[in-house]
Amino acid sequence: MKLIFAQGNPGTEYEKSRHNVGFIVLDNIALNCKAQWVNKPKFQASMASVLINNDKVTLIKPNTFYNETGASIRKLVDFYKLDPTTDILVVHDDLDLPFGTIRVRQQGRDAGNNGVKSINSHIGSNYARIRIGINNEFREKIGDVNFVLDNFRNAESKQLKKDIMPKVINLVEQFCDGSLTIASHKL
Repeated sequence: MKLIFAQGNPGTEYEKSRHNVGFIVLDNIALNCKAQWVNKPKFQASMASVLINNDKVTLIKPNTFYNETGASIRKLVDFYKLDPTTDILVVHDDLDLPFGTIRVRQQGRDAGNNGVKSINSHIGSNYARIRIGINNEFREKIGDVNFVLDNFRNAESKQLKKDIMPKVINLVEQFCDGSLTIASHKL
């Protein structure tokens, strides 16, 4: 079983925020696969089952806030007896990468990302991740906290939908078929 775990914050006020780009990716995959999200309180998450490359894949959006997502992933790993090194892909925003940059890693430190720090503290740092750059000139004007919780601008949303989303979905498919490799992509 493959588990695609997104970083984000629950609630409609955060739906289109930069911090929720992982949720946006998974929502697009679920929509494309006509999958329904189901709330699973025992995992502190919403889950959707999809077929990718004819394999069952579970999409996860934790119901915890971004900085506390490790608790949710730990419950899933324990219940499904998953091996984080082969069974888990985490999709999240990266404040240090320029908007339009996508970076794939097989493991690593948290690099100041509190959500990744939470996951690492619960399951270790040896799991695949797709980091989606969100940084742009607005960050300096409004500060980091307001920036990540702010919605994408119209031009960003268009590029996200047109260029970034298809690339990230392709990378998720590569993870599912075992062909995902470490790389950096600039759109």
